[in-house]
Amino acid sequence: MPYTKRRRLVTSAVAVALGATALAACGSSGDDSEAQSGPVSLTYWTWTPGMDKVVDLWNKGPGKKEQITVTAKKQASGDTLVTKILTAHKAGKAPDLVQAEYQALPTLVSNDALADISDEVGDVKGKFADGVWQQTTLGTDAVYAVPQDIGPLMFYYRQDLFEKYGLDVPETWDEFAETARKLKKAAPDKDLTTFSANDSGLFAGLAQQAGGKWWTTSGQKWKVGIDDEATRKVAEFWGGLVKEGAVDNQPMYTPAWNKALNTGKQIAWISAVWAPGTLTTAAPDTRGKWAMAPLPQWSANENRTGSWGGSSTAVTTDSEHKDAAAKFAAWLNTDADALNALAKEGGIYPASTSAQLSGAFTSPPEYFSNQPDFYTKAAEIAETTVPAAWGPNVNVAYTSFKDAFGAAAKNKSDFTAALETMQDDTVADLKKQGFEVAP
Repeated sequence: MPYTKRRRLVTSAVAVALGATALAACGSSGDDSEAQSGPVSLTYWTWTPGMDKVVDLWNKGPGKKEQITVTAKKQASGDTLVTKILTAHKAGKAPDLVQAEYQALPTLVSNDALADISDEVGDVKGKFADGVWQQTTLGTDAVYAVPQDIGPLMFYYRQDLFEKYGLDVPETWDEFAETARKLKKAAPDKDLTTFSANDSGLFAGLAQQAGGKWWTTSGQKWKVGIDDEATRKVAEFWGGLVKEGAVDNQPMYTPAWNKALNTGKQIAWISAVWAPGTLTTAAPDTRGKWAMAPLPQWSANENRTGSWGGSSTAVTTDSEHKDAAAKFAAWLNTDADALNALAKEGGIYPASTSAQLSGAFTSPPEYFSNQPDFYTKAAEIAETTVPAAWGPNVNVAYTSFKDAFGAAAKNKSDFTAALETMQDDTVADLKKQGFEVAP
């Protein structure tokens, strides 16, 4: 299949099944004959800590039986890895397998770097929540990766300080705002939380929960909805809280932010299921004083959350052993022993729903030993994750967010104007790349 502008749109379509049948015939050129007649060696680019130990389980078990050996090679994550994959692919030298964040999949697919493995991964779809699985299909009949880990958003709060100041855990965003104001009135030197303009992924997850769909398709054109009604609601909400001083406007992951968490100056944090690991380092003196609850909702009858983070295992179109690579990807993310090892060695929260209540997740994180049902609640929340709609230039949108919202948060100015800038920058980049964009 020739690589055309139309194919770039079709292969990265989000939430609309376009040309899936034709695409299924355009995967890896490898026929896996070696997988049947002799040993196969695969290379896997990943940033997950301890992946070599997890891969060892495969090499000594199922992989040994099938004569498939995998070598894990540690890489940087984020845009750095995406760029490296695309560079290697242009030279025809991409590895057999790559770890890819969900938001990176459309970019990799639109550049013909990922193979459709729908015929090779077997019946694994049922092991994942629908909203998670959809991120690896891009709304088509194809399967471009197997979900590995997820980051459903949750609400973390200092249980002791909520009791001290007579605060109830907010169940809606209106209650969240009132809680922030009530705390500020009772303790002017404290903040419920902060709006951090250096975390595009968090804002994207909050927009997802509200119903935002940043990239969709209209016919054969991309449609960018970063400034849609749902996301504007989120921007206006946080912009209002920052402007009135009800929440802080400082970025996260700084020494000052760590200190605020550790001393109780900031008493809540909207984060993902992986937060215990961060809190262990950022606020070591508050171990056992935090609790986790579902994310506040926009209306009392809703029950949904967004995502912050998460990744998948994909097979590249350069691999000459697509079948063997897909078998490993399926094993890595569905086998009980593999998932336990991923949790132990890599600290991940599995996308597989069955693994979320077994093995390493039968007892709470040490930091949350005061909340025995931590992972039970986490699994319930994970099931409510809404699908995300990603596009081929997430990196551009995220960079624009940091610049525009960074200035707005610092100056306590209009967040909706920052959102419009983010929209305009994303549309302009799509057009520059040659994509057709719907108004």
